[in-house]
Amino acid sequence: MIILSMQKQPRIPKILEICLILLLALASWSCKKADEKKVTVDLKEKMETARDVPAGDKNPLRVAIAAVISPRETAAYYNEMMKFIGTKAGRPIAIIQKKTYQEVNDLLEKREIDIAFVCAGPYVSGKRKFGMELRVAPMLYGKPFYQAYFIVHKDSPIRDLEGLRGTRFAFSDPNSNTGALVPTYTLSTRGETPQTFFKSVIYTYSHDNSIKAVAKGLVEGASVDGLIWDYYHDKNPQFVNKTRIMYRSPLYGIPPVVVHPRTPSSTKESLRKIFLGMHADPEGKRILDELKIEKFIEPEDSSYDSLRKMQDWLDSRK
Repeated sequence: MIILSMQKQPRIPKILEICLILLLALASWSCKKADEKKVTVDLKEKMETARDVPAGDKNPLRVAIAAVISPRETAAYYNEMMKFIGTKAGRPIAIIQKKTYQEVNDLLEKREIDIAFVCAGPYVSGKRKFGMELRVAPMLYGKPFYQAYFIVHKDSPIRDLEGLRGTRFAFSDPNSNTGALVPTYTLSTRGETPQTFFKSVIYTYSHDNSIKAVAKGLVEGASVDGLIWDYYHDKNPQFVNKTRIMYRSPLYGIPPVVVHPRTPSSTKESLRKIFLGMHADPEGKRILDELKIEKFIEPEDSSYDSLRKMQDWLDSRK
């Protein structure tokens, strides 16, 4: 959960909603013809943003954020958080935002960034591929864990997983834990795949957009980050009041803040101390309060073992 859009999300015009519905209908028809039921429908502008630092600053702290993790309206507070971290570290901040988790993982693997906010699934993948390292993780709602919510429209007759059969369903990012891995795994344990179970699947590349797609009737269901749904329920209930949670997954290790394993030890330790002490600083606590984050903690790698088991299960069935 820790991603944001660098700009406030505009309201989707009515004509765009109509076009999206037509796209879904066309995609569904095409799927039947080609026996391929996955299609990407991007409900937002593509966001690949870099915040350049002044030319004289030669040692910026390069921070990457994928455009899926956090509620979009929290962008300003995440910017404030990183300014706070940069001030404490004595380094200017360069924020780089990418649309997908894979893009962020690729940047970190190439050491083109110093620190990244990633989802739990991409952490597990990055750990396996190049040794991506945990630094800290946020604690929200009293626990360092989170879960997927399968949501439907509040007026939907769907009450259980079987009721989702033959529906249009929204995933967020192909590498998202709550937005793709969990529903794919859940279906696999029942001998199904998203292609065989759903009428069609779309990728929205934002949990915000998946919620909106359900609320507006563009899809019948979606799997979203429970922390983001809870955030809106507490801070802006109008955003989720047309949706209903019909299934909660087990708990998983929360999306962490990570670094490359070859990051200098001094940088790793400095970042660890700054994040862990943020809640004890008046300005840091103000920023965290707005994000519904109680504090940052040092997560255990074992917290992500359940994700590894899901990935191993799915890999064994390919």
